Amino acid sequence: MSATNGTTPTSEANTSLGARVGYYRWVICALIFFATTINYVDRQVFSILAPTLEKEIHWNEQQYGYIVAVFQWAYAAGLLLAGWVIDKIGTRSGYAWSIVVWSVAAISHALASTPLGFGMARGFLGLGEGGNFPTAIKTIAEWFPRKERALATGIFNGGTNIGAILVPLFVPWLTLTYGWRAAFIVTGAIGFLWLFFWLPLYRPPEVHPRLSKVELAYIR
Repeated sequence: MSATNGTTPTSEANTSLGARVGYYRWVICALIFFATTINYVDRQVFSILAPTLEKEIHWNEQQYGYIVAVFQWAYAAGLLLAGWVIDKIGTRSGYAWSIVVWSVAAISHALASTPLGFGMARGFLGLGEGGNFPTAIKTIAEWFPRKERALATGIFNGGTNIGAILVPLFVPWLTLTYGWRAAFIVTGAIGFLWLFFWLPLYRPPEVHPRLSKVELAYIR
């Protein structure tokens, strides 16, 4: 032990190890954060546009209630189904399929012109979005050591709040400028942009070409 600086060989070794470990796991965490943000953006657009859609589609309160309920039931079913599917096909393919389904469903709102049409779109949106959290949690378990999992989970879960903040900021402008159908199309298309990053950047840690052996050992 050094009397001058109070460090020990063990603490110096830990510092050196931390410098050599690498940070690619945090790139994966950032991808999950953005996916969760997109997830909440897509689900909130309908709520923001509900007053406009009520005037356009002329639904009543009961019909609106049915549309909301369809999403909730489909989302619950999606959570149950997604967990089983992700365990079967893995996180890379599972996340990709989930965001494709919910992005297509989000865009399909622009094609709806009746309460039934919106109900169908909300149902498929709920099924797709149900895959986000089971996949995100499994990804964190695969990519982070136990001592960092709570922090990583907190970071990606912060996307729910960011998504809820962003929607009221730009969806009204999109609607006023290009119409409500454009708002669904633009926000739904963001998920496909995310795929251009997810598919090239994500592999399981054991076979990832960009993950160092030191960081893999640290994760495990």
